[in-house]
Amino acid sequence: MSKSVIVVGAQWGDEGKGKVIDLLTKNCDAVVRFQGGHNAGHTLVIDGNKTVLHLIPSGIFNDVDCIIANGVVLHIPTLFEEIKSLESKGIEFINKLHLSSLCPLILPSHIALDEARENALGNQAIGTTGRGIGPAYEDKVARRAIHLMDLLDEELFKDKLNSLMNYHNFLLTNLYKVNPINEQEVADQWLSFADTIEPYVKDTTQYLDSLIKNNSNILYEGAQGALLDIDHGTYPFVTSSNTTAGAASTGTGIGPRQFNSVLGIIKAYTTRVGSGPFPTELNDNIGEHIAKVGVEFGATTGRPRRCGWFDAVAARKSIINNSISHLCITKLDVLDDLDEILIAIEYEIEEETYTTYPAVSLSKLNKCKPRYKRYKGWNQSTAGITDFDKLPDEAKDYIAAIQSMLHTKVSMISTGPDRADIIIMDELFS
Repeated sequence: MSKSVIVVGAQWGDEGKGKVIDLLTKNCDAVVRFQGGHNAGHTLVIDGNKTVLHLIPSGIFNDVDCIIANGVVLHIPTLFEEIKSLESKGIEFINKLHLSSLCPLILPSHIALDEARENALGNQAIGTTGRGIGPAYEDKVARRAIHLMDLLDEELFKDKLNSLMNYHNFLLTNLYKVNPINEQEVADQWLSFADTIEPYVKDTTQYLDSLIKNNSNILYEGAQGALLDIDHGTYPFVTSSNTTAGAASTGTGIGPRQFNSVLGIIKAYTTRVGSGPFPTELNDNIGEHIAKVGVEFGATTGRPRRCGWFDAVAARKSIINNSISHLCITKLDVLDDLDEILIAIEYEIEEETYTTYPAVSLSKLNKCKPRYKRYKGWNQSTAGITDFDKLPDEAKDYIAAIQSMLHTKVSMISTGPDRADIIIMDELFS
């Protein structure tokens, strides 16, 4: 019997999904990216060698099909850079990488619009990666997107590009007062990609359906984190796509009854990149210590991540939004040197108590006061431990507390960046 497992980040992103996906892929036949774009950064460390992926699924180092599905907005130059980099490491792509013909394309004008908007917002900037993701999704919803399949029809591509560029350049010059993007240069560059990319293009929904009918194990890879979901995240400080597990269905065209379980990835603490609410943020020496030991810098942008205590209130919302059936706790070893570790168990906002992240205004969230439960630190190394029984008792207690608070089983624990640094309690594809 085949299994389909969705992997999502259950916080604000950067939870360590890439490593877990790479590890799980050994039991799979295919790995599928179903949303986001090259604003994602999934870091893999295999035998000490580090690779950061932005578009290509994190299972690429395994002998599996790697699929970029229709929910992904595609920046072709970034894709080609990744392919070239991975080919230099001996990875082959023909007959292994499959791109949905329905992927909306990210063009230079999308990137220019993204940057111009952030600059115009000034101190109110959302903190996007500036890579054109938001404008590309806007065009998709407004029914003016150019899809990958359009690139393979030169006249159709030119016609759609002309209409889209007229709109983009009107905004750039009249609203944002910046230089327009040269349409002919975009047309020439993007059409030059057509012959190279065509062998990878297919109807990925039909391909996935054939894999399912052949009893294949399939892993669905989310990008960013559930608390950045455009509908359910900390709006407007969110990404432009649905990052929750339901997007695995709409982002691939595979119906929801085909999925068996959802693995939520959570750090043993909490981080956030860019602006937006962060109730458990630590602006002190402990926060600096966590950031330093955890090497908390964005894999895509290099921006420093804000660090804080584990937030069970926010995590409960992710459990609800994603139907998370299993948890993987990452970066446990980052907490090794702390005497005391806190977990936020409730929020207090204007004398109201919340146990799950509330749907309230930003002005109210800014008044949030977390209530913490304190746990004794273990003050010894957990780095590289692969047997749960060998963890310090205090670390076991901490994990048990998270499991109890979230009413969800912890099935995996990451104790270091390398693929081998993992404790596995449940085999999701067994």
